Amino acid sequence: MMKFWVFALSALFAVSPWSLAADAPGGKATGKDISKKAAETGRAIKDYTVEQRDEAVKSAKAALDEADASIRRLERKLESDWDKMDEAARKKARATLDALRIQRNELAEWYGGLKHSSTEAWDEVKTGFSKSYDALKGAFARARKAF
Repeated sequence: MMKFWVFALSALFAVSPWSLAADAPGGKATGKDISKKAAETGRAIKDYTVEQRDEAVKSAKAALDEADASIRRLERKLESDWDKMDEAARKKARATLDALRIQRNELAEWYGGLKHSSTEAWDEVKTGFSKSYDALKGAFARARKAF
């Protein structure tokens, strides 16, 4: 069952905001590459000024879309292998997906704030988005380590 999870999570990270397979030499991303890319995305959002709102929103939307795609890939993989999983693995899969969805939804709320915040609230909202992004990144990292 452990091999299943390694495979499933490898598939999840194959094309996600935390994967750099296309950018890395030889097409293989390392954990260090993944962490660097995610950190760069988080820092980029924090560095945008209110005058750069459109760029920040575009970057944030791309991060949110990539997280959604990663979660959908994992859901499809789990669906196709559900019958092969024992009850403990199913329970762990549900909990992992639930945690990822919770973090993703929090990120989406901050994304909405980026789009509609006032000039006065800009710094607070972009900091909130960055922290939420870091939390989602952490949830994916924990999932990767757990399996």
